[in-house]
Amino acid sequence: MKKAVFLLTITVLAILFASCNNKSEEYIDPRGTDYAGSESCIQCHKVQSEMAFQSSHFKATSPAILGNVSGDFDSKNHTFIYDKDTKLVMEKRGDSLYQVVYKNGKETAKYKFEIVFGTKHAQTSVYWKDNNTYELPVSFYHSINNWATSPGFPADKPYFDRMVVKDCYSCHSSNISSRTVDQSSANKNFMSMDVEDIINKKTIVYGIDCERCHGPAKKHVEFHLKNPNVKVANSITSFKTLNRQQKLDACALCHAGNDGMKLKSRFEFKPGDNLSEFFRETKSINDTTNFDVHGNQYRLMAQSKCFIKSDKMDCITCHNPHENASKNLASYSKICMSCHEGLKHKETTLKTMPEKLLASNCVECHMPKKASGAIKFQLSNSKQLSEYILRTHKIGVYPTNAK
Repeated sequence: MKKAVFLLTITVLAILFASCNNKSEEYIDPRGTDYAGSESCIQCHKVQSEMAFQSSHFKATSPAILGNVSGDFDSKNHTFIYDKDTKLVMEKRGDSLYQVVYKNGKETAKYKFEIVFGTKHAQTSVYWKDNNTYELPVSFYHSINNWATSPGFPADKPYFDRMVVKDCYSCHSSNISSRTVDQSSANKNFMSMDVEDIINKKTIVYGIDCERCHGPAKKHVEFHLKNPNVKVANSITSFKTLNRQQKLDACALCHAGNDGMKLKSRFEFKPGDNLSEFFRETKSINDTTNFDVHGNQYRLMAQSKCFIKSDKMDCITCHNPHENASKNLASYSKICMSCHEGLKHKETTLKTMPEKLLASNCVECHMPKKASGAIKFQLSNSKQLSEYILRTHKIGVYPTNAK
């Protein structure tokens, strides 16, 4: 009898330990127990997941490990010269990457690449210091295939003190948590009222992942694994069910500029929410407002006659959010011609190019590339500011471009 009880006790304990081990291996999302993590999407949405995981949305931020960081570290293009005595060199040391400052040939400081922002047009990076992140002074620009000053940074001296705060991550990551510390209280210095956000590294969810756009998926995953024959999406936000403004708001959350009055954190936004509850616009969308081409895609599009006259046009009309924007401009022309079929160009325009070629090149003329006023940079040993060029989303007639 004692032997039987002993064996039973051992069995129960073994089951409990196994259960504990399984629970410890379960994915725990920093956003809470309602989230399943993007990896859980692969088993049912393989095609969409494979595209999304390679997209600039998903890579809006990522850990600065080898393979994620753009730019040269082993050739002549890895040095930025500030003056005859000072240079900054991009260096690989072991499995880590650094920006290293040299004064008169001697190393004076080094800062590690720890998180990278962006992957498509340009990439800037940050390093950790005292539970906060700070931008590195030199970034990589794909348009020139070279290193240059990070936007707004000086070209005459290295600068490492620009803090990248939590709000910067709200359009480049899917989660990051922080707590506010009143430094005046901490230092017992009541003449100073400094308030600082302390970021928790463990809470970062890199990039714009599936659940940032579709909402928490834990219940959705559990339901469909138990009911594989049910094809109607359960406990998840499908964009097909959203109205036009809800779809636009989901994109405008990060693609409508950053000059509105913030009411709530972007991280609290769920697809289907009303964006006006999160931001109060300080500028009205009208034909006289000159929005910058960087980060204002929605507001520029909303000024376009195509958008104003349509009751259906939204961001997904032209873009598949699961993949990068197509480089094939003719593919966008087909979308344009679905509404503008039969439209004839003026004789002066036809002199520049045959009608058939014009019909497959709508974007180049009607959505030209323009210089951003918000982002400028300088090359090494250059006194001149270089322009950051992006395609405008304000669809219109641009006579100069037509020429």
